[in-house]
Amino acid sequence: MKLKEPDIRFFFCYSKKTMLDIKFIRENPELVKDAAEKKRVDFDVAELLKLDELRLEKLSLFESLRAEQNAVSDKIPSATPEERADLIAKMTILKEDLKKREEELAEVMKEWQKLMLFVPNIPDPAAPIGKDESENVVVESWGDKPNFDFVPKDHIEIMTKLGMVDFERGTKVHGFRGYFLTGDGVRLCFAIWNYAMEFWTNKGFNPVIPPINTRRESLLGCGFIPQGEADIYKAQDDSYFVGTSEVPLMGMYMNEVLEPSQLPIKMLGFSPCFRLEAGSHARDVKGLIRVNEFYKFEQVILCEASHSESVAQHAFVQQNTEEFIKELGIPYQVVDACTGDMGLGKVRMFDINLWVPKEETYREISSASYFHDFQTRRLNIRYKDQDGKMRFVHSLNCTAIPTPRILVSMVENFQQADGTVKIPDVLRKYMGGKEFIGK
Repeated sequence: MKLKEPDIRFFFCYSKKTMLDIKFIRENPELVKDAAEKKRVDFDVAELLKLDELRLEKLSLFESLRAEQNAVSDKIPSATPEERADLIAKMTILKEDLKKREEELAEVMKEWQKLMLFVPNIPDPAAPIGKDESENVVVESWGDKPNFDFVPKDHIEIMTKLGMVDFERGTKVHGFRGYFLTGDGVRLCFAIWNYAMEFWTNKGFNPVIPPINTRRESLLGCGFIPQGEADIYKAQDDSYFVGTSEVPLMGMYMNEVLEPSQLPIKMLGFSPCFRLEAGSHARDVKGLIRVNEFYKFEQVILCEASHSESVAQHAFVQQNTEEFIKELGIPYQVVDACTGDMGLGKVRMFDINLWVPKEETYREISSASYFHDFQTRRLNIRYKDQDGKMRFVHSLNCTAIPTPRILVSMVENFQQADGTVKIPDVLRKYMGGKEFIGK
């Protein structure tokens, strides 16, 4: 994929802050090659290493010439008039040669950085190997699926009849995937948001409402560009309306050195989110499953550079979302994502999928991932460890809860024979004490 000029400039400035440590890649080429194969990433590690050798060669020559130039420059003040003339002439030749070598180095660096953007992170050996989401592995199921004594309806029919959503006018205003949430559809979303704030605050998260219109650097740092650019809304000023608050929350600490006492940083982002939903995988999905704009709470954690700490925090954020869904009473499955479904930067990923009765299937509601220092190397987020050594922090994230998608499973699982919808117990205090929508 062709990079835009701002991408090249950004990463050229951060030649030492690569996606994986280039030293690690040199020492473990087979491991990187294996990661690319497992993740179904089109990446040639041999090509990168060949270019890296050329980069080092050009860099060594450039630095050698610069050192020679400095040495000649240092001799000029104490030189005789005759010597000074020779030294100045030599300086002129060196300057021209240095400029040429600098331009050559810059061109090689651009190509090197382009390839470095596509180096896949090493997946956890415990992750299942597979080509795509069809080979993900179900590791847990919770909850009893409803056994209706009537023909169940889908969320589109239920919510439309109850005045919770208006798809017809939504399409008129927005186009395909447009919707208006109305009445109790809005009230139910606010109830979920209020309960989510209470729930995750008690888990130690600091709520953050970030700017969702962000500069390109944060998307590059998180790994959403250049690979996922087709799904991102672009503004006129080369900024983007992103699909998750993970992006600005990670950008929040870009180019900062954190104090060890700050870690772990636990953020609960809340924001509107925008996704183009490009691609054939979403063409036949109707209703509120895949929409272009929605709201989402996102868990983001920055922690110390420790694999065991990343694994522990990963389990923590995933269990938080599971617990929240259990309290809502919606049946779900936990899926261990295979390597081909994991994306470029993730080390391990678990999805939580909710039961959708009318479709008789589970659909994704949350994804929990950890990255080690893949994102933080790109974004240059560091801290000093106990030995005073500068380290890149580790990052991880997990969807807390997205709306209105969760309404799909909620109204379908809790629909009643008379067309009403039972409100989960934990949400009733935010709905004026009502037990049912439609009564």
